[in-house]
Amino acid sequence: MSSDRIPGYVYGSPQLADFPMSDEEFEQLKKTVLLTDEDISYLRLAGEVLRDQIDDVLDLWYSWVGSNPHLVYYFSNEKTGQPIPEYLEAVRKRFGQWIRDLCERDYDRDWLRYQLEIGLRHHRTKKNRTDGVSSVEHIPMRYVIAFVVPITLTIRPFLEKKGHPKEVVEKMHQAWFKAVTLSVALWCYPYAKEGDW
Repeated sequence: MSSDRIPGYVYGSPQLADFPMSDEEFEQLKKTVLLTDEDISYLRLAGEVLRDQIDDVLDLWYSWVGSNPHLVYYFSNEKTGQPIPEYLEAVRKRFGQWIRDLCERDYDRDWLRYQLEIGLRHHRTKKNRTDGVSSVEHIPMRYVIAFVVPITLTIRPFLEKKGHPKEVVEKMHQAWFKAVTLSVALWCYPYAKEGDW
């Protein structure tokens, strides 16, 4: 699916808020998660490996979320408690694009601004607004952070499917882990009191 046909996907939009951190601070955060230029090259390779598997990845992730009532709750109608199918579908499309962005985009100011937007959409600041739904108003930060584990552990079998040597798969997987951790660290910004993040 073309990214311009994904509802609510506004990567690069001038309306996005700038992330209130300097380029130097961003570089320091990348260094803290050990993200290197070599990792970026392995993320590009991971993007090629995953490109035709994204629906399968999302099927697995959505099946896992759907089998955990405490997680699917955050996609449910705030009054009835029933999952909102159109909300789940809209988020799924953006989640697929997030995989592409994680692997294919430059980690520049546009990427940084969009990570802030993702964080805001999990936080009560903007949750539900993008899709105009009446769902639970906030996803607790503990689940945002905890998602690093399933999103990292479950990707490896998909990275193995194209027959790359074990050491190449390992480097793709490590690069993915670092990039996911970096993303989640940025998504947590809206949850912190000013000066605490």
